[in-house]
Formats: sequence, C-alpha cells, structure tokens
Amino acid sequence: MTSFELSFDYRCPFAKNIHLHLLRALSGGADFDVEFVPWTMSQGYKSEGAPDVWDDPTHDADLLALAASISVRDEQPEKFLAAHEALFRARHERAIRLVTFDEIEFVLDPVGVDMSRVRDDIMSRRPHKIIGESFSKYQRFEAFGVPTFVVGGDAVFVRYMTPPDDDPAASTALIESIVAMIATQPALNEFKHTRVPM
Repeated sequence: MTSFELSFDYRCPFAKNIHLHLLRALSGGADFDVEFVPWTMSQGYKSEGAPDVWDDPTHDADLLALAASISVRDEQPEKFLAAHEALFRARHERAIRLVTFDEIEFVLDPVGVDMSRVRDDIMSRRPHKIIGESFSKYQRFEAFGVPTFVVGGDAVFVRYMTPPDDDPAASTALIESIVAMIATQPALNEFKHTRVPM
C-alpha cells in the first residue's frame, strides 16, 4: 500500500487537477492510504499583525468549503470522497464560489451529506481548529501552496496542468509516479518545464 498526505484548498485549480486524478485512481481500486489535509491559501495573504485566519470570523467565508469538507471527512467519512469531488467541481467547473452555507448545501446535499451535522460542526469551530493545526504542521515543511504531497517526511509541491480522463489506470500511474519520485529522488529539488506543453 502506498501511503502519503496530500494538501488541498478548493480555490486552487492545480489542487483540483491532482485531487481529481487521485479520486479517479481510488475509484478504480488504487491501493493508496492517503490523508487529505486542509491548507488555507488565505493565511499567507493576511495582513501583518492580523489574527490567524482560522481564528478570525472575517475570514469564515473564505474557509467555509474547507471547514465543511473537514466536517464531512471526520464526521461522515463514507461521504467524503464524493463530497471532495463535488466541491472541487463546483468551484472550478460550475463557478460556484462556495462562500455561503446555501452554496455548500446546494453542492453537498445531492451526494447525501447530512448538512445539519455539518452546520453544527462548523458552528462549534472544531473544523477551524483542524485547519489551523494542519497549517501549523505544514509550516515545518515550509509549505507554500497546494497541492503538497508529504511522503515519508518529505514535502513536495506539485503543479499538474490537466485533469483526468475516464481511465483510472492512467490516474493511478500518475499518482504512483509522483509518490515514487518523491520517495526515491530526494536530491531532485526542482523539475520544471520551461514552458507549458502545447
């Protein structure tokens, strides 16, 4: 079994691409033991001296999709993968901003999420605490964006340009190749095409 962590923020299109590949691979039976880790882009852009965004109610709308997903991940885990995909697709394919509870409910109701449980959990601010803890944990890796893979104590940001097609085997091979490179090539610090392939 291949084990790794993978961070996400629903606002990032590159996180969307790689997470949809991962979900496609899992749907095809890939033997991955993955921990889905929230990481908020808002924290890096907060004003100097301002409170951490997970402690600041003025950022609650920015964090709402993350908070909802953490609630589903922890409280309704059997619904998480469907909810995770629905939130990414809503944000990037349907242009739903995911900043109001009505928007979140519109997206997650059809996949069977108990939204009353999600609302209660968010109101308790438990998911916000998890977001803060995850962000702080990733500071030791000097993480700067999503998606970041963590494999055996090594963290690597991956910018993958295309979403999956209908072939779970191709997505499985992609994820396996990324994880294998992280695990076996720690000296490879940067690998970047000089231009986006046409």
